[in-house]
Amino acid sequence: MQFLDQAKVNVCSGGGGNGCVGFRREKFVEFGGPDGGDGGRGGDIIVECVANLNTLLDYRFRQHFKAKKGGHGMGQNRSGAKGADVVMQVPPGTQILAEDNETLIADLTKPGHRIVLARGGNGGFGNARFKSSTNQAPRHANPGQKGEELVIWLRLKLIADAGLVGLPNAGKSTFLAAVSAAKPKIADYPFTTLHPNLGVVRIDTTDFVLADIPGLIEGAHEGAGIGDRFLGHVERTAVLLHLVDATLDDPADAYRIIRGEIEAYGAGLEDKPEIVALSKADAVPKAELRKKARAVKKAAGREPLILSAVTGEGMPEALRAIAAAIAALKHEKREQERREAGWRP
Repeated sequence: MQFLDQAKVNVCSGGGGNGCVGFRREKFVEFGGPDGGDGGRGGDIIVECVANLNTLLDYRFRQHFKAKKGGHGMGQNRSGAKGADVVMQVPPGTQILAEDNETLIADLTKPGHRIVLARGGNGGFGNARFKSSTNQAPRHANPGQKGEELVIWLRLKLIADAGLVGLPNAGKSTFLAAVSAAKPKIADYPFTTLHPNLGVVRIDTTDFVLADIPGLIEGAHEGAGIGDRFLGHVERTAVLLHLVDATLDDPADAYRIIRGEIEAYGAGLEDKPEIVALSKADAVPKAELRKKARAVKKAAGREPLILSAVTGEGMPEALRAIAAAIAALKHEKREQERREAGWRP
């Protein structure tokens, strides 16, 4: 399945139907009076968050959405029908932005969330509305109101509990494939992963969702290698697992590059709990591995985990550390909600 995390869409709500100019016509009724009905309201453009989607691919092939126009009013005080709404379905984590691609209109994070993006135009009044003591036979009606037209951007930021970050070819996809049923493409060259992947991980009695994003390069926060979009996919995670390739000549420098990009990107990423790990430990001699681990510890300010997705070394410990960080954040969030609700122990 192809993945698309950003799309530009044109939407237009339906215009209202026109009011009717009509007069009552019955046998033996000489002056029946006006009976023109109102026009119907135009259809709305609605965006709905649904659970069974994880890509914006549908909006690659269709970028224009227009709701139906309201029906025109008719004689005998018959109002026009309301125009049919258009419901656009998006995956959880979708942000709706204005045409400038910066102004946030809505952030749909939970299935069932809906927003009326563009309201249909009101129907015009029929001539029966304009009858008065001084004008008992009005011969005019209102036209329907035009619908709203907008250009919007849809941007998907995946919702996961934990995220994998690191330079290209750091072993992120191999890690995800080893701990979940996800089947990302794996090869021995940079940028094998071109779009984010999600996997459900189970350790002991805990389940969580792990996101693997494409490798980041220097300048990612400014859009180099569209890294700013990739970083957006780990904005909502509770913890980051930072994988550093142990086969590199200077893994400490690799750690500093990615950490610098995370801090420059901002959006709260720099404050998230971070677990640092040296990957591909099976491909490095033990003495050299210890030396590189000390260098990474000095750069990161914490002892890195030693991982090998091939042999399984350190994998359970890494997953337990991720699960513990997620549980701690959920507990902190519950306590904060209690305090805001005025709860006291």
